[in-house]
Amino acid sequence: MAARAGPGAAVIPPFFGQWESAERIGDILSGALRAEDDPLWPRSGARDAAEYAEWADHLCGVACLRMALGARGIAPPRAFDLARELTTRGGYVVQPDGFIRGLIYAPAASWLAEAHGIAAEVRVDMPAEAIPALVAKGGMFVASVHPWVRWQEREPPSRGGHLVLVFAAAGDVLRFHNPSGHSPAAQADTRLPVADFARFYAGRGIWLPG
Repeated sequence: MAARAGPGAAVIPPFFGQWESAERIGDILSGALRAEDDPLWPRSGARDAAEYAEWADHLCGVACLRMALGARGIAPPRAFDLARELTTRGGYVVQPDGFIRGLIYAPAASWLAEAHGIAAEVRVDMPAEAIPALVAKGGMFVASVHPWVRWQEREPPSRGGHLVLVFAAAGDVLRFHNPSGHSPAAQADTRLPVADFARFYAGRGIWLPG
């Protein structure tokens, strides 16, 4: 269940990583641990370790949707159960060369509405400065950022390519969960000023109004 910090405080969603062993994500990213050797992979719902390793790198969007459901008190499906459902809806597309494309926003937004009655809107050309208003009063924003957002001091080579769940703002500081954070501090309730977030942010995502 989501945690509450007190009257009027932000609802902090439960954290889910793209890989099941959150404490091992740093090792997986560095290559010190193969994804298929994640001891918790069966929990994901993958058919086998090979499928888990192939898909987990693409499941940042699935993780964000699962966290958003948890924030609303809804028990989320397993990661691969959700990935398969979204694939049938066009939310993921496996291309002829085997590349997995997604998360594609519109099918994901439709799934939230149809499966759980959660209003969701695809937003494009949305400046970072507008995000605090989006997450006011319980809203959440699945934002496209460069994966280097886990290293906030770095200058990313581009913007986008990864998804995080922004669930609150304190003044001009955004609070978000990063499914591929390499450390606990980079995973849950990470905080970054809007101006710095903008360096990673691609200007698009999925808004879940409060």
